[in-house]
Amino acid sequence: MKKLISIQDLLKNVLKDNVISIEQNKGYLDVLVPTEKLVESAKKLKDSGFDHVKSVTAIDYIAKKQFKITYHISSYLNEELSKYIIGLSTIINRDNPHLPSLSRIWVSAEFQEREVYEFFGITFDDHPDLRLLLLTPVIAALKPLRKDYVVKEESDDIEVDYVAYNTNKWW
Repeated sequence: MKKLISIQDLLKNVLKDNVISIEQNKGYLDVLVPTEKLVESAKKLKDSGFDHVKSVTAIDYIAKKQFKITYHISSYLNEELSKYIIGLSTIINRDNPHLPSLSRIWVSAEFQEREVYEFFGITFDDHPDLRLLLLTPVIAALKPLRKDYVVKEESDDIEVDYVAYNTNKWW
């Protein structure tokens, strides 16, 4: 008879000393690892059957001057693992945000890392094609998903004269 193992035990066995913490979040388990262990942890998870990245996101902790980057990973090929979403997370410095790209481990991370790059200004070292994906260079330079980004009120630019409005469009 095959012994059932919990997903938390599986993660602890696979990642061993790389784990800082494992927390249950809404819909996924968040596994926090040191940045220097991110690539190694990703390889171990891929070798264990987690074969794709569903999303990559960042959280801006402006007061702590940190970003938390999370790769939400799962499996298409392993039916048992496909029931789970694992958040592989690490924390980096906000002032010079760099971390290794995981796009060479999971090809599905490539476009999502580019999106985080342009919206937060986080550089993914060794990414094969780190260029803008969705935003114009002017808007991307403003890093619009950082918490210190100031949203300009639309009412600040309303022109009474339609001709003047059309000539002043920035897009």
